[in-house]
Amino acid sequence: MSRVPIAGVGMTKFGKNGERTSREMFAEAAGKAFEDAGLAPDDVDEVFYGNFMGEIAEQQGHSGPLAADSAGVTAPSTRIESACASSGAAVRHGVNRIRNGDVDVILVGGAERMTNISTAEGTAGLAAAADALWEIKSGVTFPGAYSLMANRYFHEHGGSREDLAEIAVKNHDNAVENELAQFQMEIDVDDVLGAPTVCSPFGLYDCSPMSDGGSAALLVSEDFADDHGLGPDVAIVGTGQDGDRLALHDRVSMTRTPAAERAAQMAYDDAGIGPDDVDVAEVHDCFTIAEVLAIEALGFYEPGEGIKAATNGETAIDGDLPINLSGGLKAKGHPVGATGGAQISELTKLLRGDHVNSEAVSDADIGLTHNAGGTVASCVVNVLEVMS
Repeated sequence: MSRVPIAGVGMTKFGKNGERTSREMFAEAAGKAFEDAGLAPDDVDEVFYGNFMGEIAEQQGHSGPLAADSAGVTAPSTRIESACASSGAAVRHGVNRIRNGDVDVILVGGAERMTNISTAEGTAGLAAAADALWEIKSGVTFPGAYSLMANRYFHEHGGSREDLAEIAVKNHDNAVENELAQFQMEIDVDDVLGAPTVCSPFGLYDCSPMSDGGSAALLVSEDFADDHGLGPDVAIVGTGQDGDRLALHDRVSMTRTPAAERAAQMAYDDAGIGPDDVDVAEVHDCFTIAEVLAIEALGFYEPGEGIKAATNGETAIDGDLPINLSGGLKAKGHPVGATGGAQISELTKLLRGDHVNSEAVSDADIGLTHNAGGTVASCVVNVLEVMS
């Protein structure tokens, strides 16, 4: 295990900020990270920036150098694109660069602007993360794809709409006091079940929203942290990434996500831990069924058993394994290029004690982030640990 300290984190409030450009939002998030770390843009050796829809929503490609410049950084910068896992992958790239001894300070994160275009345009843009030849041309969008996964899960394992509703209720509850979350409002099971249908079995509250926002983190080498007296509280101690066939119909199973399973095992092996050692996790709940698939792929539950976790209170804020204390994508919001970095930001604060929900996990030492792209054709898992 080789630790990569997280010197500072920052993110914008997620929500409808369509008048703000991605570069503006990343600059804000990066500025907060610099302030949090006590570092300056001149300290940065390299930038990895996650963004997925830049060409679609802003007609902007080549956004790596643009993001760096917006943050006041003159170091080399690369845009990382892996659909909704873009900034999770950016974090992993940063971790590996520091571990290789190539650099000492890396700015990672991402941003996305989505609400400046129509819902139809945004849905079509997101669909670009699916197979253009065989899925998009057939009219598949991600609510439709995940509804296929949910219905197949019900067929193979059981479960109900009410079980999915409990996930949405839990994550909204977690976001109520999170000032950076898009939806700081409580809902109940009846609200979820009575919401307009998006694609059966999903109603409106089963789906994460389109969001605007930015996220950032400053990763440093241990030598740099020691030499500059940074004393960071949390480090990334394990990382993993894997992939799967892009098209859902090409998969062996519609109810398992092997990319996440393999990425998790890679991260666990890297950190020298197992799933039973994880105290708290932020997982990619773009739809309520996605949280179920995530907690099973991560080894927290056997296949077919995760559907009852929220219903039984096991993943609640006071449960055995709190999941998505930030509110998750469902309530915190999902500006896709920023989501993986936001998971790192929120979990870092949860573990070091300055998140609004930190008290619920005051004894937690190990946390995990799970950031998925498309129907989990790509997945990045990072393990965070409190530094002793």
